[in-house]
Amino acid sequence: MAKKKSGKDATKSAAKAAKKAKAAQKVERKEKKKATKTKEEFDEDDQDLESILDKIQREWEEAHKVTEELVEGPPSRRANATLTPCPNGNHLWCIGGEFFSDDGKAHFYGDVYRYSPEKNEWRKFVSPTCPGPRSAHAVVASPAGGGKLYLFGGEFSSLYQNSFHHYRDFWCFDISTHTWERIETKVRPSARSGHRMAMWKHYIVLFGGFYDPGIKTNYLNDLWIFDTQEYKWRQIEFKETERRPSPRSGFSFLSTPEGILLHGGYCKEYVKGALPVGVMLDDTWFLRMTLNTEAPTTSKSSDPLTVKWEKRKKSSTAYAPSLRSGCTMALWSAKNMGILFGGVTDEDTSEETMESVFHNDLYGYQITGNGRWLSMNLKRPKKKGGAQKKKAPVQPTRPDPEDEDEQDSEGSSANEDEDEKNMKPTKSSKAPPKAAASTNSLPEDEVDPDDPALTVPMPRYNAMLAVLRNTLYIYGGIFEKGSREYTLDDFHSLQLDKLDRYVCLKASEIAIADGDEESSSDEDDDEDDSDDDDATVDGRDETESVTVVGEEDQKDVDVLEAIEEENPDSLRVQATAFMGVAKDTTRSAEDVISTPLPGETLAMFYARSREYWAQKAYGTTDSRGKQLRRDGFTMAEERYAAYKPILEEVERILAEAGLDEEEMRKGAAAGPQGASGQSRNRR
Repeated sequence: MAKKKSGKDATKSAAKAAKKAKAAQKVERKEKKKATKTKEEFDEDDQDLESILDKIQREWEEAHKVTEELVEGPPSRRANATLTPCPNGNHLWCIGGEFFSDDGKAHFYGDVYRYSPEKNEWRKFVSPTCPGPRSAHAVVASPAGGGKLYLFGGEFSSLYQNSFHHYRDFWCFDISTHTWERIETKVRPSARSGHRMAMWKHYIVLFGGFYDPGIKTNYLNDLWIFDTQEYKWRQIEFKETERRPSPRSGFSFLSTPEGILLHGGYCKEYVKGALPVGVMLDDTWFLRMTLNTEAPTTSKSSDPLTVKWEKRKKSSTAYAPSLRSGCTMALWSAKNMGILFGGVTDEDTSEETMESVFHNDLYGYQITGNGRWLSMNLKRPKKKGGAQKKKAPVQPTRPDPEDEDEQDSEGSSANEDEDEKNMKPTKSSKAPPKAAASTNSLPEDEVDPDDPALTVPMPRYNAMLAVLRNTLYIYGGIFEKGSREYTLDDFHSLQLDKLDRYVCLKASEIAIADGDEESSSDEDDDEDDSDDDDATVDGRDETESVTVVGEEDQKDVDVLEAIEEENPDSLRVQATAFMGVAKDTTRSAEDVISTPLPGETLAMFYARSREYWAQKAYGTTDSRGKQLRRDGFTMAEERYAAYKPILEEVERILAEAGLDEEEMRKGAAAGPQGASGQSRNRR
């Protein structure tokens, strides 16, 4: 029995050994196969990763593909664009802008143009990845990294101005590659337009501007700094006791080695029950900036950058420009001087009318010390022989005031420097003329054809200025005559170190009709009654009109219907559309008076539109007396209820913009006048 058992065990052991050997071979084959497969898969993964990276690269290149195009001349007619000197080359960069056509359409641009003075040529650069179309934005240049242009904010409107948007995005344009990159940060300034930026060392400094949510234009005076090395925004907080500039937009903001100069600007004052009043500012501030380069201390609160606002004393008014707006200075860095050209002065001739005076004079502001103004007169060419012809005035908008013989010790020193012999201080007129005095008023045989006054560009405001090396460039601007507004398209240059004559690089193609002013005043006289009605309807004064809309384009617009047709879904979008449509000047008087305003209670709405609802009830019901008033109130209540969700959303938008309930009530108390649109270029 034992032998049989031993034989069985041997057989089992042999079978197990064979099975184990077979299993080992199988494992070996699997390992070999796995090793081969892993190598193949690894190669495939390598290929997949390479293809993915290649795809990403192609997509990036496609998104950042830049198209360069040589164009015939300056950009098309536009206003509120930026003209920036290249930080490391002899070029000018023009970005964005807006144009309002005579048919009431708003055109916004996002294109980039480069001007080369040596060749007198313009080139246009287009990239799929770029900021959206906008105007009233701010651009600042930095020489670091081959040259950069930084852009922040601005505004955009739909074609028929039914919706309006402020930007708060931040972009960087690489001058060497002509590509845009959006800079995303958690902390950043609020959305705004009309602000200014300046570059100080490696910091971008942003100040002021405005935000217009549709009912009231809110002006800002916050100060922000962006560190281009750390890529971070931070707001500079000041104590309540510390002095600082008041809220404003459209001011001059010039960088100097010691800090940044701020001058002038514009804002609006809002008085309950009255139209907003424009305020032209002429104060000057200096933002003193110091950077501590010593080793940082252990204190966490230590900041290497310190800033402080200093208010400068007003220069003698005899040598300063007359009070005006729409004249942002350009920096002439070679002389550490700000250059100012043109502008507009709005004078209230009565409670209902305003007269605008346009300028085309040239001034320099010496930034060093306490600062002083210089009137930069053009130099007349010397005659070799013979009697000189009668001289035409060199400075068209500077007539001699009564106290011309008075001298100011501050300004008289302008003649001491030989380089400034043509920048002599001149008296400022107490009452500026309506328009530039024209040499055409002189007899033809008495006008000197070599007179540099003949080369001075026509008066304008919001002109785009830039100084490249020692040459001033002036492009476009806005001129008004009567109720018409003209966006100019001419392009001029002036050598500031010579001040001999302006060179017209591109003549204006805009025809300004002589009869506009007279015809508009005649029409106003003939249509006094209708104008009075319109004033209570849309609150847009003729002096605040931005666009001229032909009668054929006028139509009755129901605000709620227009909103529902365009934006049936989002309440926020509907509210935004309401704010745009509510400002539409083509709306009928019926629609204006029957539409509630943000901040307006049912009682306020009914009190304003009671007569309208009574007439509505009279025509649709047989009720009379008290019942007629009840029916009218019911109609007003239904109308108010239909708008209530949108009005509440609008009020939330206004609250986000900084308006409290009292300010909304004030806007509603002013009626449709308070909610009307205002001149875009007076902001």
